[in-house]
Amino acid sequence: MSIIGLVEKVIFNKETQLNARIDTGATMSSIDIKLAHELGFKKKVRQIKVRNAHGRSVRDIVLIQLNISGILIKEEFSLADRSHMRYQVLIGQNILNKGFFLINPKLKN
Repeated sequence: MSIIGLVEKVIFNKETQLNARIDTGATMSSIDIKLAHELGFKKKVRQIKVRNAHGRSVRDIVLIQLNISGILIKEEFSLADRSHMRYQVLIGQNILNKGFFLINPKLKN
């Protein structure tokens, strides 16, 4: 088990490293749609209805493999416009509930 903070470095495609926001309140992980396309994650596996502070919408879901704290994970991410947000990647419960991580809010990466 790995201890992670509220912001954690994640690695996509064995080379692209970004800071991701760890969000225990988010049901599903999310990635900026433009970033996903730049990284080659274009093939959608399904669509879901999402409810957030801005209302309801339909989002495409893509399957992405990433490395968090040395642990390789393959999981679904919803595509969203996160260009106005501080973090382009949000790690939600669909990854956090796998039992690989303990979250320490005081930990800085």
